[in-house]
Amino acid sequence: MRRILLLALGAFALGLDAYVMAGLLPVVAGDLRVSASAAGQMVTVFTLCYALAAPVFATVLAGRPARVILSLALLVFTLANALSALATSLTVLLIARAVAGIGAGVYSPLAAATAASLSPPERRGRGLAIVMGGMSVGTVVGVPVGVVLAHHISWRGTLWLVTALGFIALFGAATMLPKLPASPPPAFKERIGVLANRRVAPIALVSFLAGIASLGLYTYLASFLSGSAGLSDPTGYLWAWGIGGVVGSLCVGPLVDRTKKAYGIAIVLFVLLVVAQVALPGVASTRWGLILPLIVWGAAGWALQVPQQHELIAAEPEHSSVAVSLNSSAVYLGSATGSALGGLVLASGVSPSGLPYCTALVAFVALVLHLTLVRWGRKRPAPSVRAAPVADRGAKVSA
Repeated sequence: MRRILLLALGAFALGLDAYVMAGLLPVVAGDLRVSASAAGQMVTVFTLCYALAAPVFATVLAGRPARVILSLALLVFTLANALSALATSLTVLLIARAVAGIGAGVYSPLAAATAASLSPPERRGRGLAIVMGGMSVGTVVGVPVGVVLAHHISWRGTLWLVTALGFIALFGAATMLPKLPASPPPAFKERIGVLANRRVAPIALVSFLAGIASLGLYTYLASFLSGSAGLSDPTGYLWAWGIGGVVGSLCVGPLVDRTKKAYGIAIVLFVLLVVAQVALPGVASTRWGLILPLIVWGAAGWALQVPQQHELIAAEPEHSSVAVSLNSSAVYLGSATGSALGGLVLASGVSPSGLPYCTALVAFVALVLHLTLVRWGRKRPAPSVRAAPVADRGAKVSA
């Protein structure tokens, strides 16, 4: 259990680092004397590298023990955050955020696989939940705390906190984790083959659009709150979004298991996401009226990935781990795209108050594709499942 908690600490640092910069956006932009849209690209490069790092570097690092890969990923992540804290220009900051995203992208999926391998078969779900919970807690607790810390000792102090957490996780991973063998990851051709599945591709596309709509808008949430509601401190509203995310991610799993209706639940969540984002500009002036849409948006955005993963596993049961990792990459690639497009929209002269309408439109398009392309794919027969040898199941950690 101590080893799994150690992995969760690293995931906590990743969750904090991935989302805290959105809350610090106005402060960083002012300190570096750049526009909010330009500063927002630090979120873009982090999430883009996060999305692309796992499949690329998993192939490069194939065959090495999980402990070595995890330690190397945390070393890269920690050093990149230290460089981020020291950055005096936007260029250096963007490079540092990109490198941090690579470290995070390598660490996250392997930490989950390692937690499953360290747990007995009957408790693997709990081990996975602890590690994934570390990232959720990093967002819900760490991000508001990081914003408060930034207001007292500057945004660099928040990044030094992330650096310290990364160093502690690195030390623990290098000294406490056992030398678990790492099995070779699926070949690039196999990954492309999964994407070519006519049932998988539409689901991944919908997840990509959901990432644009949900996480992309979050990048500029502080700017929206400042411009539309006149709020200089977004901390309470970040709490609302994060608490909604935790509630959504915790409740949707049992709901899907109980009802066996992942496809229908995704429809409801997309509708809630569209409604919540459309409502934001209209209630911005009331301030308290923002709380409910933010909670609903956070809950729907975080919960969506659970039914999406269920659909992917059903579509590609033989390569479920590849399909799920593809979904994760699609979400973070969507987040990077959303951050970039949001910056372009703001740079074109559109008011921050208009941004939720743009992302709600993207979420609506995702809903339409879910109701058409994904529904059409579900009517296709599922591929047959070849049973893996019992002795090989869970014996190795995939890099």
